[in-house]
Amino acid sequence: MNHILIVDDEADIRTSLEAILREEDYVITTAGTAKEALELVRDADYQAVLLDIWLPDGDGLDVLAQIRGDAKPGGRAEAPRAGTPEVIMISGHGTIEAAVRATKLGAYDFLEKPLSLERTLLVLRNAIKAYQLREDNHEFARQLAVKSAVTGQSVPMKALRQQIKLMAPTNGRVLIFGESGAGKELVARAMHAESLRRDRVFVELNCAAIPEDFIETELFGYRHGAGPGGPNQPMEKRGTFERADGGTLFLDEVGDMSLKTQAKVLRALDEQRFYPVGASTPVHVDARVIAATNKDLEEEIARGNFREDLFYRLNVIPFFVPPLRDRKEDIPILAREFLQEFGQQYGRPRVEISDAALVQLKQYHWPGNVRELRNVIERVLILNPKAQRIEAKNLPMLVQRTEGRSSNGSREEFSTLLQAREAYERDYILKELDRSHGNVTRAAEALGLERSHLYRKMKALGVSIGE
Repeated sequence: MNHILIVDDEADIRTSLEAILREEDYVITTAGTAKEALELVRDADYQAVLLDIWLPDGDGLDVLAQIRGDAKPGGRAEAPRAGTPEVIMISGHGTIEAAVRATKLGAYDFLEKPLSLERTLLVLRNAIKAYQLREDNHEFARQLAVKSAVTGQSVPMKALRQQIKLMAPTNGRVLIFGESGAGKELVARAMHAESLRRDRVFVELNCAAIPEDFIETELFGYRHGAGPGGPNQPMEKRGTFERADGGTLFLDEVGDMSLKTQAKVLRALDEQRFYPVGASTPVHVDARVIAATNKDLEEEIARGNFREDLFYRLNVIPFFVPPLRDRKEDIPILAREFLQEFGQQYGRPRVEISDAALVQLKQYHWPGNVRELRNVIERVLILNPKAQRIEAKNLPMLVQRTEGRSSNGSREEFSTLLQAREAYERDYILKELDRSHGNVTRAAEALGLERSHLYRKMKALGVSIGE
């Protein structure tokens, strides 16, 4: 429910407003002095304040200035902090000068006595909507700051952060290389957050996720009647290029675009303009393009799958995001970060992780990189809802299993065919048990074995449920 503070020196007005607003399902607190109002604002959260301009122990404008962040009554209010309520000034001696001063100090609106019930309720509803929108923006900015933080103390990640800091303020196009799940999108967001365009939009398009028939309209949009629905679809759509105007456009998995689409992207980059599908006039844009790929684009060029001229347009500033197996000293930092993130999400902010579990995490080869680590931490929290400390035994079986692989994740050599076959069977069974969350019956069904046969095989291979 929304909490409203009514500040007025007239008890009758406080009482009548409280009764009316309670009928509208608002939670109401009242105050008769400036001192009391400021104490209440400090001690509780309010979405809106109805504030009288004349108070027995002070000026309502001084109270407004302090609520909005200690702005000076003669100055102009800065952007409010998170949690700051919207303030609606009320007065029986309203003047244009007072209304102007209140607006400069950040008041949402100014109401004159005697109050119109209809107008008061309308202004209050709009003020609460403004408060909620502002709080959503604060939360979005906070999450963006968190999501754009490049974590790690390894030498490659320190070098990557230095490169971001150096290159982000420029407008040069960026091409980010790295394996799937390594954190290419995170680097792109960090580039945007450090750039001169940080206050503008960040628009993302995963080129591999859009069917070929739709990627052109996703990139460039379409005008009335030219969309996928043809003449029967009167709506028009702004493409990602147009939506990113003034900000940053992130083209993920750019190596998966067709040659036809590559040609149109190349032209848009060269001319900084493009024609939406069905449009007769071009759209001019100013967007910084950051692209990413998990493919070797030079190899794709040699195969004829990627345009060489587009590669050189995009590859002005190359970045490389190292795989997690090449920076294993970052695993404890990332694991604790994900543990905190999901702990807060699932209402368990104090879950810790043991040193033995961290050793197991560091020994695993992480073919899915940071994304796989993040998924593992989330899975462990979900499957161990009462654990206050994550132990090695709580980790998925595939993570616990480190035998049969060298430190770089490649297969070790076996002296006999029997050893190789047993190692393969053990790995395969462990994978199915992991997918079945340790349920032997479901794993046996997936493997096409009788439950008793799987138990015998597990015993022969030294596989236990606790692995």
